[in-house]
Order: sequence, then C-alpha cells, then structure tokens
Amino acid sequence: MFPLVEFCVSNMAKGGDYVFNKLEEDPNVDVLEYGCLQNCGICSNSLYALVDGEVVEGDTPDNLLSNIYAHIEKQQEAWMMF
Repeated sequence: MFPLVEFCVSNMAKGGDYVFNKLEEDPNVDVLEYGCLQNCGICSNSLYALVDGEVVEGDTPDNLLSNIYAHIEKQQEAWMMF
C-alpha cells in the first residue's frame, strides 16, 4: 500500500501544485486533490498536505516536498518495527 498525500485546491494555488505534480510522478505515492480538506487555518497561513491523514507543512514548495518525503520515510520506518 502506497502513502496517500492529499491536497486542498486552495492551497495548491499557493505553490502546492508544484508539489502535487512532483508527487504525481512518483509511482510509490498516491496523490489526490480535494476542493477543501477542512484545515482552513493551516491552509491560509502555509503550504500543507495531508500524508495518510496527518498534516505536513512547509515554508516553500521545495520544503513541503522534502517534509512530505521525510514524513513518509518515518512512517515506513515505524511500520518496519512491527
């Protein structure tokens, strides 16, 4: 099962589209876009995405992309322990 990364369409207009497109090229990540993810406070203040339901933020598109991959790596390491 691949990690699921979800984006709010409003946040994509702030630079999240770059991250969305990069992740879409990765065959090991599932990516979805929604009209709203009900995180308006976060959405209005920073770039973010949900990674398997958990909020991951970034100051820039590149930083968000890096943080998403770091979060995915942590999740995979935690699963390997079980």
